[in-house]
Amino acid sequence: MKFLYPILFILVVACHPVPQKSYIPTPKQGLINFLKYTPNFKPMVSSHRGGGDIPGYPENCIESFAFLSERIPNIIECDIEITKDSMLMMMHDNTLDRTTTGRGKIIEKNWDEIKDLRLRDNAGTLTTFKIPTLEEVLRWGKNKVIFGLDVKRNTPYEKVVAMVKKTHAEDYCMIIVYDANQAKKVYDLDPNLMISVTVRDIKEYERHQQAGIPDKNMVAFIGTREPNKEFNHFLHQKGICTILGTLGNLDKMAITKGDYVYKGFVNNGVDILSTDRMMEVYEAIK
Repeated sequence: MKFLYPILFILVVACHPVPQKSYIPTPKQGLINFLKYTPNFKPMVSSHRGGGDIPGYPENCIESFAFLSERIPNIIECDIEITKDSMLMMMHDNTLDRTTTGRGKIIEKNWDEIKDLRLRDNAGTLTTFKIPTLEEVLRWGKNKVIFGLDVKRNTPYEKVVAMVKKTHAEDYCMIIVYDANQAKKVYDLDPNLMISVTVRDIKEYERHQQAGIPDKNMVAFIGTREPNKEFNHFLHQKGICTILGTLGNLDKMAITKGDYVYKGFVNNGVDILSTDRMMEVYEAIK
């Protein structure tokens, strides 16, 4: 899914200030209050893999995050893998092959074997950018962005939460989980963290309730299909914001029918749109 608009959300070059309307909670507010649903909640954009469909800008890359953050406010969804020697690094795949000049499984490599590799954009074009560590990303993001941290299968939640605490990033990071057991693990590690939970129907909501996850700690990922207005209203009554994954089929629908469809999703109760078309979505819903 390629487009020509420059986009991405995480590093600020000195001559390009962060947009005034960036999604940043105040120190007193915190992320839990910032992402609590209220009737005047304004819809947001979440950049899938940090916005990797921009020519010349690889996914999960600080330089790419910076490029986007200078242009539009958005939440950065990014991915965390772990090396053999336990370095937390930013990468969607469990291998180096697709996005770097390296080869092989990340879990079989030490960080020294990886740190100097160069990144490719989604078209395969080689760049001068290198793979950032999670610590570098979190330290950069303070007072600039909100992160949605997608913890990949090989990566322990314990280590990710420990790094969030080490960098004092609790108020600008939410942890992405895929079931109630993972949500409970994250909540037990730190009950003050915001958790992006997969809640696509009442039964999935009830599983999280039974696991002891308070409504205030939840942002609900409601799936990748057209939203159910009644279910979204149910979540809103609980004070829970919703995330719709438009990446994939719904983004393709917007390309075919027109970007006005994103506004329709918002009208049906979507609060955050996770997309590969960040610029287009922002223009449609701002």
